[in-house]
Amino acid sequence: MGRFFALFLALLVTANMVQAQSVRIKDLVEVDGVRSNDLVGYGLVVGLNGTGDGLRNSPFTEEIMSNILERLGVNVTGEQFRPRNVAAVIVTGRLPAFSRVGNQIDITVSAIGDAKSLLGGTLIMTPLNAADGQIYAVAQGTVIAGGVAAEGDAAKVVQGVPTAGVIPSGARVEREVSFDFTQLSNLRLALREPDFTTAARIEEVINRSIGRRAATMLDAGTITVNLQQTGAASPARAVVAIENLSVEPERRARVVVDQRSGTIVMGSDVRISRVAVSQGNLTLRIEEAPLAVQPNPFAEGQTVVVPRSAAGIVEEPGIGLAEVPEGTSLSEVIAGLNALGVSPRDMIDILKSIKAAGALHAEFVVM
Repeated sequence: MGRFFALFLALLVTANMVQAQSVRIKDLVEVDGVRSNDLVGYGLVVGLNGTGDGLRNSPFTEEIMSNILERLGVNVTGEQFRPRNVAAVIVTGRLPAFSRVGNQIDITVSAIGDAKSLLGGTLIMTPLNAADGQIYAVAQGTVIAGGVAAEGDAAKVVQGVPTAGVIPSGARVEREVSFDFTQLSNLRLALREPDFTTAARIEEVINRSIGRRAATMLDAGTITVNLQQTGAASPARAVVAIENLSVEPERRARVVVDQRSGTIVMGSDVRISRVAVSQGNLTLRIEEAPLAVQPNPFAEGQTVVVPRSAAGIVEEPGIGLAEVPEGTSLSEVIAGLNALGVSPRDMIDILKSIKAAGALHAEFVVM
């Protein structure tokens, strides 16, 4: 079934390669200054059902718990407490662009001690800092764990990752990023995948749509737009007029293979030069069967272990010497290999060899 699916996928990709599709500019570029910011904080999850940190192995949990209780007016100096229903966690989130005070964002909670599960726990008020050290949000709420764990005296079962979870809308923005978008005089568009041809096409489409030379390509990854030339009332209006224009992007020929799953993904412009391919598998097998030799009854002597080994080489049937003509597309080669019943693992090895021979004209990425 997997072989026929791969063959169908290869034929489908080949058919769809005939017509190139246009993509909106907003899906190809990032506007300079319009970006999110990463947040991180250190907090405490309480209310766990005996699955929290062992305080002997995680002393930082006891320290933060003492600090929280001190701020709440509870003096625990010199007290010995060993609860198993608390866990120290790292809280991470992302502050979207143009977030305002009072907006809510999603956060991720991950245990850093030896807690077994965060299921059912509640995150206590945790400040979230950005790279500049300032607090931009405060997080609190019930953790939704991504798994479950159970164990007995002699067995343990774990499904998913119970030591990490999320809190949807679990943090509230308390500080805004100081960036005034309205004061920009030029827009800088940064391509997510830099390419000279794509950048030139974006420049041409913007200028043709506006009717004047407002856009200028600086390099393969940057286009600058003069806002005064666009005639827009504001930078935001200029972005609206630009981001929905369609461009046909130019992609670099690339082959991506995943050795773990045997997945092969290829671009439409991948080509193979004239090359001959021969493939086969050798299996080396060595078996040890030692024999114990004992002396005869009532005879003097010692038991001796005599080694016995059997070695052999088996050559499994593979692909004979086959020649790939000039200008053949990789999709046609993949379809042919699938028709011959070549496994994905062997197919990846063949592609590696073709690339090493200099006949595969594409970027070869192995994951």
